[in-house]
Amino acid sequence: MTARTIQGQKNLQDITTGSTDGIGGSPLRPDGTLKVRGEFAYSSDMWHEDMLWGMALRSPHPRANILSVDIAEALKTPGVYAVLTHEDIPGSKYYGLEIQDQPALAIDKVRYHGEAIALVAADHPETARRAVKKIKVEYEVLTPITTEEQALHPEVHGYVHEPHEYKSHAYGNICHSQKLVHGQGVTEAVKALADVVVRGEYEVGMQDQAFLGPESGLAVPAEDGGIDLYVATQWLHVDRQQMAPVLGLPEEKVRLTLAGVGGAFGGREDLSMQIHASLLAQRTGKPVKIVYSRDESFFGHVHRHPAKMTYEHGATRDGKLVYADVRLVLDGGAYASASPAVVGNAASLGNGPYNIPNIRMEAIALYTNNPSCGAMRGFGAVQACFGYESQMDKLAAELGMDPVELRQLNAMSEGDYMPTGQRIDSPAPVAELLQRVKDMPLPPPLDLDNLDIRELPGALSNTSHGEGIVRGIGYSVGIKNVGFSEGFDDYSTARVRLEVIGGEPVAMVHTAMAEVGQGGVTVHGQIARTELGVEKVTIHPANTEVGSAGSTSASRQTYMTGGAVKLAAEAVKQALIAKGRKRYGWTHQDLNLVGGKVVSAAQGALVSMVDLLGDEAIDLTREHHHRPTVAFDKETGQGFGHVQYTFCANRAVVDVDVDLGLVKVVELTAAQDVGKALNPLSVIGQIQGGCTQALGLAVMEEIIVKDGKVRNASFTDYLIPTILDVPPIPVDMLELPDPNAPYGLRGVGEAPTVSATPSIVAAIRAATGLALNRIPVRPEHLTGTL
Repeated sequence: MTARTIQGQKNLQDITTGSTDGIGGSPLRPDGTLKVRGEFAYSSDMWHEDMLWGMALRSPHPRANILSVDIAEALKTPGVYAVLTHEDIPGSKYYGLEIQDQPALAIDKVRYHGEAIALVAADHPETARRAVKKIKVEYEVLTPITTEEQALHPEVHGYVHEPHEYKSHAYGNICHSQKLVHGQGVTEAVKALADVVVRGEYEVGMQDQAFLGPESGLAVPAEDGGIDLYVATQWLHVDRQQMAPVLGLPEEKVRLTLAGVGGAFGGREDLSMQIHASLLAQRTGKPVKIVYSRDESFFGHVHRHPAKMTYEHGATRDGKLVYADVRLVLDGGAYASASPAVVGNAASLGNGPYNIPNIRMEAIALYTNNPSCGAMRGFGAVQACFGYESQMDKLAAELGMDPVELRQLNAMSEGDYMPTGQRIDSPAPVAELLQRVKDMPLPPPLDLDNLDIRELPGALSNTSHGEGIVRGIGYSVGIKNVGFSEGFDDYSTARVRLEVIGGEPVAMVHTAMAEVGQGGVTVHGQIARTELGVEKVTIHPANTEVGSAGSTSASRQTYMTGGAVKLAAEAVKQALIAKGRKRYGWTHQDLNLVGGKVVSAAQGALVSMVDLLGDEAIDLTREHHHRPTVAFDKETGQGFGHVQYTFCANRAVVDVDVDLGLVKVVELTAAQDVGKALNPLSVIGQIQGGCTQALGLAVMEEIIVKDGKVRNASFTDYLIPTILDVPPIPVDMLELPDPNAPYGLRGVGEAPTVSATPSIVAAIRAATGLALNRIPVRPEHLTGTL
């Protein structure tokens, strides 16, 4: 076991001291300098000399029947090349990530505020905007279905989708549901075993991924009748899989290349402008570029599911958990997106990293006329963690126990069983992670005699000089799965080529992995250097010319595509050594590639790779599949559903101005088991970034939706943490190898986003004594001015 505690910028520098460019080092990102200098080419920077600009007309109503669409005036606009409606779609009118329930363009009705109805291609973006405004749509406006009560009573309020479209009448407006029963479930006999019972109702608002690079791409018609699309996305192959039927093309004629991505966090896992740009390029025969405006971006991608949760926990007087009775309701919005998988995660992870002998749980996702929700960092586990961690604090208070000790008393460890019946067969240091954050030094208390008001809540506005400021400390821990689950054939493909270029051995790595900022391209180079003993590695642009790499989501890319790069590089290494055995008659069993040479541990360097390769190249492709999973039983939730689990614990220190309701997070500490840090500096960045996104959900980030309409579709009104809001984030990084994973690594990026939010809210509760059962916590929640 190893651990590295990273306290601040000095230690962030220290971690790279003596590092190499291989596994375990922290080489510079190949795209990092360009991004810092503003020289990196993002998808919105693409240009074609003959291109047109695409734009969509979007619905101002969350629910309405479309009576007519008149495009005549728009078509007459000088500079307009095409105006398309659903009637112009050459293939299937529907697509979807898991369920094909979403029309590429609205057909006879709109189901959410901002749904695309028609498309325009013009020679200038302003021309396109003017033409869009000239499209006349006659609506029959309907009362939107926006609440749980409305969705669960379709006989009164109606259906978001008519039952005959996608499902039987029995499901109503329920997109997906998952039950889970563990032990004896929750019966009266089980309840009688508990000395103490705590109940709570919790709510999570709709969070946006808030990536800075808006949705954009360039579709270019090809001579073979196909489409070449250059796009910022998270999953090239599934984009193509959804696009081809709508375009009426075979998949091999839809070719995608990854363009520069300005952040993702799940928001690019669904299609946005891909089909629209391609349809316009097909119709006009010209390249078509689409770049969303900021408000259109808020309408054009999915968000984190809002949730309403009911938890009841029973425990013995000494703090041992007896049962949990849980109901989670997620608002999936108008279309399914990833809701079925989010429900599966919420149900299977929704009781936290705790041993609870008896559980009864139900998780559902509803169809409503609110904005569609889908993948976002933490994927169902975030909402549940706020619920169960709030309960742990409530239970600790009821029992008079230290909240960390209560968690440790019930913490899972290796060899324990998940509520799904799956045995945890790799390290699960939940209790240790909690102890580590508890033991880390606390920031100094406020010194009211030598006060720097810039350090106070709201201080840059000079709102306080120290009066009404109260400090609080809170703890939390969370659990998240890694990789795709429930029987999905999750695999990644990598091609590795080794050849001599300029008198040196050079490796080329080619995958379809979407680099969205997570640093995968850096890690792929490190793996190739480590396995092939070369210094120079080039990364081929990600495209659909190579097999699928799966999505850049679920904390899976280093595990899966990194695993594929490792397999392909190992195959290339063995092929090169076999070539040497054949040429030189080697019988050594201890051969490796080091420093550009074939090396024997016993006899040293045998031959340079340059001499052995000559003019030939070794070019091999391999797939990496993780161990199989199975779907959860619909009624019991039992099954080996997840390939790996990851854990993170947090301690938050906050100062609260109780008069004004302002919160300053003073410090947010994290301890996480990462298995093996392939790139320690990148891992630390992922953990700190995840904590920052969790801070946003805790105290500021929420899409405000009223009667189905989005009220704050801008970064003026949708607030995200800036550098002034982000505190020091010390990280204690454990490396406990997972024997089932490449290099023993463990997915990193999502766990801190899952776990950190409850610690911040717990600290605010400690400072104020308020219940705070809803996030984000806003000033009016603290001052009672709602």
